[in-house]
Amino acid sequence: QVQPVESGGGLVQAGGSLRLSCAAPGSIFNIYSMGWYRQAPGKQRELVAGISSGGRTKYADSVKGRFTISRDNAKKTMYLEMNSLKLEDTAVYYCNTGGSWYSGNYYPSNNWGQGTQVTVSS
Repeated sequence: QVQPVESGGGLVQAGGSLRLSCAAPGSIFNIYSMGWYRQAPGKQRELVAGISSGGRTKYADSVKGRFTISRDNAKKTMYLEMNSLKLEDTAVYYCNTGGSWYSGNYYPSNNWGQGTQVTVSS
């Protein structure tokens, strides 16, 4: 599989917005289910949002109503629109592609991007 590449992280004030991108050029993008994960210092990596090849979505309870996952198959890019950011959203965000979609949940593959840092300040 082609390793995906994340971009769009940065420093933002609480209440602000960021959009993350995950590009996977050269991949069979349109058949992949994919997901965004995050890992804060001292914590386990957790699923933030997943999207199936057909566009079904799954969100962690902590981000429902604030984050939106989407995909553009023509551009072979997945996005995570993050609004109303909170201090606790601070983490390294990782893209995962080619995992499994089962019973409305996303299960990751071993194909991870390098991560992008999101820092929310007060």
